[in-house]
Amino acid sequence: MSKKSVLVTGGAGFIGSFIVDELVRRGHRVRIFDNLDPQVHPSGKPPVFLNKDAEFVQGDMRDYDAVAKAVEGMEVISNHAAAVGVGQSQYQIKYYVDVNTAGTANLLDVLANKKHKVEKMLVAASMSSYGEGMYECAEHGKVRPPIRTEAQMAAGRWELECPVCKATVKPVPIPETAEQLCNSIYAVTKKDQEDMSINVGVTYGIPTVAFRYFNVYGPRQSLSNPYTGVAAIFMSRIKNGHAPVIFEDGLQSRNFVSVHDIVQINMLAMESAGADYQSLNVGSQVVMTIKGVAEVLAKLFGKDLKPEITNRFRKGDVRHCFSDNSKVEKLLGFKNKVSFEDGMKELIEWSREAEAVDKFDVMADEMKSKGLV
Repeated sequence: MSKKSVLVTGGAGFIGSFIVDELVRRGHRVRIFDNLDPQVHPSGKPPVFLNKDAEFVQGDMRDYDAVAKAVEGMEVISNHAAAVGVGQSQYQIKYYVDVNTAGTANLLDVLANKKHKVEKMLVAASMSSYGEGMYECAEHGKVRPPIRTEAQMAAGRWELECPVCKATVKPVPIPETAEQLCNSIYAVTKKDQEDMSINVGVTYGIPTVAFRYFNVYGPRQSLSNPYTGVAAIFMSRIKNGHAPVIFEDGLQSRNFVSVHDIVQINMLAMESAGADYQSLNVGSQVVMTIKGVAEVLAKLFGKDLKPEITNRFRKGDVRHCFSDNSKVEKLLGFKNKVSFEDGMKELIEWSREAEAVDKFDVMADEMKSKGLV
């Protein structure tokens, strides 16, 4: 592929920064557009890992003029800017809609109404837009039961039931053709980003690909953000000698996909027309229970800690949701390259390095405050 000018919105964040690194490595000209949200970047400064060979522009997706300026001269857009967090979205409703839905609307309005060179657009969508996953009933085949009621969970009936016969159903991989049954404001806004981007892409002839990411993990994941992934939350407890706390019975299941595989799919979609104007699941072939994640992490840390199974529940939690990856494999030849255990080893090693850097920064700040440096 010829060298392109690529705008990565959210390019200072977890996934975006890895995409930036790979684009730079491949010789593309890269512009990062990021607002350095304090929940992700507590220092208010660009992270130390930000690629020095990329242009950095601090700006907010809610600022129309700033977005328009960021698009100038760009040929590819990788839109990874978003407010993240299911629980938080349920009480910061306006903020999530403003950032995710209206911010993406600003970008698309620029593409519709201003001169530009954009010839490809990639957008981060989310598996959260499915709500509950796909299930199979022995008598009625594939079904999509509604989200569990509080009464059902209070009775400890964790598994989903067939909406027709009420028999317990078996979870199966969910394909892109499944209806998106959003059960959070975050999920609604991620679906908005996906739908609007493909709609505008089709309308104006800009090949667009939306990625429904499943549970992404890896280095640079925010360890201080309370709305980060379950792996990071478990890690913070295990390394401090505390058992990870698990809701329900711990047998909820998910796909976990390494950030390196996320980079891979972005490059495949950018360099091929095979998935243009499509929405794609990006998960993995490995289905893990939440209890299993905690056990793998405890083993890798060398800690004899058993997960604390609380049998408590959180309203609105999804029981099972994991990816049918057949479409992305067929259209782009995508195959996961990072195993769950290898990915967790990398995440643990990075967390130790990050912790050492944080301690050094604290010491340096104290010395400065005392006039010693």
